[in-house]
Amino acid sequence: MITPLLPTYARADIAFERGEGARVYTTDGIEFLDFAAGIAVNSLGHAHPHLVAALTEQAHKLWHVSNAYRIPQQERLAERLAAATFADTMFVTNSGTEAIECAIKMARRYHWAKGNPERYRLVTFEGAFHGRTLAAIAAGGQPKYLEGFGPATEGFDQVGFGDLDAVEAAIGENTAGILIEPIQGEGGLRVLSPAALRRLRAICDERGILMVLDEVQCGVGRTGHLFAHESAGITPDIMAIAKGIGGGFPIGACLATEDAAAGMVVGTHGSTFGGNPLACAVANAVLDIVLGDGFLERVQDIALRLRQGLAGLQDAHPDAIEEIRGEGLMLGIKCTVPNKDVLAALRERHMLAVAAGDNVVRLLPPLIIDETDVADALERLDGAFAAVKAATTGDAA
Repeated sequence: MITPLLPTYARADIAFERGEGARVYTTDGIEFLDFAAGIAVNSLGHAHPHLVAALTEQAHKLWHVSNAYRIPQQERLAERLAAATFADTMFVTNSGTEAIECAIKMARRYHWAKGNPERYRLVTFEGAFHGRTLAAIAAGGQPKYLEGFGPATEGFDQVGFGDLDAVEAAIGENTAGILIEPIQGEGGLRVLSPAALRRLRAICDERGILMVLDEVQCGVGRTGHLFAHESAGITPDIMAIAKGIGGGFPIGACLATEDAAAGMVVGTHGSTFGGNPLACAVANAVLDIVLGDGFLERVQDIALRLRQGLAGLQDAHPDAIEEIRGEGLMLGIKCTVPNKDVLAALRERHMLAVAAGDNVVRLLPPLIIDETDVADALERLDGAFAAVKAATTGDAA
């Protein structure tokens, strides 16, 4: 018999009631160390006082009016993001998938407006994850998400991750742009090198196509930069963001240059809830913190401590850990034992992490973690790997 909630999730039998910082508490009072952060969503941890105050203040005033009218909170968010990034303009959404849909439409519309409607295809990459809509799963190209949903949405040409020769070969007269995650999250914490990002930017310029970045997971301070592409010294034409920008509240955005967005005129796109006052108040509060003096530098510092600790963990468990991947506080442990067993052992030790492709355990802690949280996480990870190895070899745990 089907459950009242559509059974599309394999949910762990844990329910959380409250949280504070990097800790969450179950309905029966058990504390967990949260190195999942709602899959990189709770960027400032749980119940951050500044976010709570912003949400509460706005909730007492106005929640929703629709985009038929000006929304000052949305305008302020757009102005601040434009000032801090490459972008001249943005469209506010409710989620990362919607931001990706907007980016795809914008890339196609750009060429249509220039008299080249035949240029609608995007080059995408194996292992990518861009969301769950029909266009997004077609862009990602992963069979497990495409199965059973009919013919894949047209317009995407997939190549191997980081295969720049294949990118050049895939570009033709119908190509509108290149869509890529600078760091693949679900794909296994695979990082595109700064040199490869610079080459992709050059290819787009040489071929007259758009560079579209998906920074839904790796953006908003996650790598120690405001956005991951900044470390390569390049800028995209269009970028999708979400997750961390809301600190736990549903919001995303599609950022673009004036040129890339020129075709998006009145009536070409819309959203009922996107950019509502409540969401934008919280997103502005997130920017208050993330853009504050020294915040990103502190993320870089604590990320280095965690990375060094994980290297030590690999040395301690060379027969269970193959590689440490990722950047900043978006890290992955490539396992030689089943990652699902490691995640189960972590839950037994009251720590949350996330699975990723290529048998990787994904660590996405809040950006506000401190040295105590790092030491605690490393101790629990050490115990989890020891337990999994003991179970595999039949030794006592």
